[in-house]
Amino acid sequence: MLSPVSMSNPASRLLWLMQLASPALPVGGFSYSEGMEAAVEHGLVTDESSAQNWLIDQLHLVQARSELPVVAQAMKAWQTRDKTALQQLSDWVMQTRETFEMRLQTEQMGRSLLIWLRNHQAADEGDMQFCDSLPPTWPLVFALALNTQTIELREGLLACAFGWAENMVQAAIKSVPLGQLSGQRMLAALSAEIPVAVEHALSIPDNQQQSFTPRLAILSARHETQYSRLFRS
Repeated sequence: MLSPVSMSNPASRLLWLMQLASPALPVGGFSYSEGMEAAVEHGLVTDESSAQNWLIDQLHLVQARSELPVVAQAMKAWQTRDKTALQQLSDWVMQTRETFEMRLQTEQMGRSLLIWLRNHQAADEGDMQFCDSLPPTWPLVFALALNTQTIELREGLLACAFGWAENMVQAAIKSVPLGQLSGQRMLAALSAEIPVAVEHALSIPDNQQQSFTPRLAILSARHETQYSRLFRS
């Protein structure tokens, strides 16, 4: 377990946030395009502009209304060890992943983050064993990781959203394909939208998060049998 001194150090908390948001975090986030590759295959994303619009829409329609509110609720539930709420959140996440690859992504990344936490001895073993029993979905384990450093709610959601944005921009660069400068422009555009998405997520009452992205679900289902692909989703 991290020492109380490090947990009370603002610089340590900031570095912990940066590490959790980094694409170098060994959880396999780079393996997923979350429908982007299928959107390219079907001609919905063809260049920098359409890729940027696609990701901004995904930020506001998926991250702000589904993923980030769950992270926020899970952070509060971990603080009070409310296992009933955590179980309900985990069930909701799995029930709203409409395709096999979407379920694979959230569980694989969550399990990989648990391994990382164990390697750092950064979380209570009982909490991690409880995650293993759920199964461990990405939003719940990410919230647990944030709570090991008593991260403020808004900061935690900003880090979560930015980590997602970096992975998705890299997916666009590889699948469209695009250059690195295009990627940086897209990341800047997403960064300008992330605070708005986070505020929306924070405004959603507990258990009022929603998941309704039928086109994304259809593309994900098509991607599972796509003939040639780079990504697992």
